[in-house]
Amino acid sequence: MTKRLVILDCDGVLFDSSAANVAFYNAILARMGRPPLDAEGEVLAHWMGSPQLIAALFADDAAAHRAAREIARELDYTPFLLLMQPVPELAETLAWIRERSATALATNRGSTVPQLLEHFGLDAHFDLVVGTHQVARPKPAPDMLLHCLAHFALDPSDAVYVGDSPTDRQAAQAAGIDFIAVGALAHERRVETLAELRAHLR
Repeated sequence: MTKRLVILDCDGVLFDSSAANVAFYNAILARMGRPPLDAEGEVLAHWMGSPQLIAALFADDAAAHRAAREIARELDYTPFLLLMQPVPELAETLAWIRERSATALATNRGSTVPQLLEHFGLDAHFDLVVGTHQVARPKPAPDMLLHCLAHFALDPSDAVYVGDSPTDRQAAQAAGIDFIAVGALAHERRVETLAELRAHLR
């Protein structure tokens, strides 16, 4: 598969960030005197952006919803970056991809994206970064991927999206873009780790 644009998700693709995501939301809940995330919440913490998860957690309590959003805005994310584990051969794989294609990051993260990229020295590996602040709707809506196509003036057939969650797959399908799953997500085209992409993108 040869593509002019490779779009990558962040959490679960570039990083094992489950511990960081869960710790972040549990810190918010602790400040509010609430119990930590349950098992379902821990799964959603991996797929959803912060505004969406907070809205889901406090759907029946508008005051708590506002308080949680304020805490999330004020909370220093630096300690949680230390819990994120880059996947094996991350920098080498991104460099290999960028030698052959344009690259974009499309993630349901918002304000934490610049800090994350700077902390791990990944800024130079992406021609475009799209988070929840750049589009009207987060994944599973296709807005981020359509934004990437418009930026590079490409057709959907020119791009591939690499993700690890059902919302990633749904966004790719809605945008008409080929999809490669990473990890346990069932899909006809799947790799165990990011480094295996090299065999699919030659």
